[in-house]
Amino acid sequence: MSRLPRWVGGLGTGLIRLAERLDARKAGTGPEAEPRPAPRSASVRPSAPDPDPDPAVMPAPEHVPPPPGGAPAAAGPRPDPVAAVPWGVRVAAEVGWRLLVLAGTLWVLMRVISAVRLVVLAFVAGLLITALLQPTVGWLKRRGVPRGVATAMTFVSGFVVMGLVGWFVVWQVTENLDDLSKQVQHGISELKRWLLNSPFHVTEDQINNIADKLSEAIGTNTKDITTAGIEGVQVIIEVLTGILLAMFSTLFLLYDGPKIWQWLLKLVPTAAREGVAGAGPRAWATLTAYVRGTVIVALIDAIFIGIGLFFLDVPMAVPLAVFIFLFAFIPLVGAVVSGALAVVVALVTRDVFTAAMVLIVVLAVQQIEGHVLQPFILGRAVRVHPLAVVLSVAAGSLVAGIGGAVVAVPLVAVTNAVVGYLRAYAKEAAEKAARARLDVTPEEAAAVATPPPSPPA
Repeated sequence: MSRLPRWVGGLGTGLIRLAERLDARKAGTGPEAEPRPAPRSASVRPSAPDPDPDPAVMPAPEHVPPPPGGAPAAAGPRPDPVAAVPWGVRVAAEVGWRLLVLAGTLWVLMRVISAVRLVVLAFVAGLLITALLQPTVGWLKRRGVPRGVATAMTFVSGFVVMGLVGWFVVWQVTENLDDLSKQVQHGISELKRWLLNSPFHVTEDQINNIADKLSEAIGTNTKDITTAGIEGVQVIIEVLTGILLAMFSTLFLLYDGPKIWQWLLKLVPTAAREGVAGAGPRAWATLTAYVRGTVIVALIDAIFIGIGLFFLDVPMAVPLAVFIFLFAFIPLVGAVVSGALAVVVALVTRDVFTAAMVLIVVLAVQQIEGHVLQPFILGRAVRVHPLAVVLSVAAGSLVAGIGGAVVAVPLVAVTNAVVGYLRAYAKEAAEKAARARLDVTPEEAAAVATPPPSPPA
């Protein structure tokens, strides 16, 4: 019986300690509060490791076996791929995809223009004729003539003059066709005799062989010649349609040109409208100066070369002069073709000496034109580098034939004027913005508006 109180006292002490432990675990501050491992479950993911674990409660690390001898070492962090590409390659790639976009846009534009080539050429021809006749409309308006009457008078008189010139050329050719054919036959005989007596040692059998081959080629290609004649009828119909479209375009551009330009400006985005509105008058001034100067230069060429042909007694001197005037609208190439035509006519109708004299006259007039007339009449407003002229004429002829060759150079001149104005306008706008933001002088604003070159990465 003496042991019972001690056993009861020990039991009470144990219960008190057990209650203290339970309270300490609930509070989490007791020394015996150990974290109980969470039960594993397939649907519960393990929590992220503690960024600052207590080394006293961390479990002992498990034994990790060493890697095999042939295993590669762990690689370090890889560099950014953009930083690994050289600076020049990155610049070339950026420029390349932009050039591809521009080339694709230009290709689509060329396809559209080729599909409606007749309409485009007729409108461009009307634009060029308008640039030639617009000063006359302005002169009549300043004299008090109403706009409609001035437009009608200029339109009718301009196309009447062009029609009379075309009729005169056709009339001269038909009137002198019989005489020209006789002179051509006589010239061929003289050329044959000159070849027989020339130092080239050409025999009569060789000349007859060439003539037989030409006759055979004409006989075997009769079908092709007939097809070309049928296509020629279609070409005549297209030319007449283009002339009518050009006449209507000229009439409406002379009368409503400013209104049409204001309507086109409404299609331009607002942010770029001011720059385009300033570039339009400069483009029109460039086009007007080009057309007017080209007409004056072509007229001078035709007059002087025609006088030379007349004094050298070359047949059809006046029609040849008109051809020289018309071909002068194709820069460089037109002068060569018209001069060669005059030399060939002189050769087959007269003799070699006359042809040589015609060649001297043509070359002298063209040299005066290239070095005196064009710089003085056209001026610096429409000056285009000769390489740009040759390339533009070649590209225009490949795209749209003779019409493309005619409009190629004025298009390049207008584009040059527009790009130069827009570049100056953007620079001036940047200087104004910098001056307004920093309140500095114009010189300092120009220095701020000019961006420094980008350093290579």
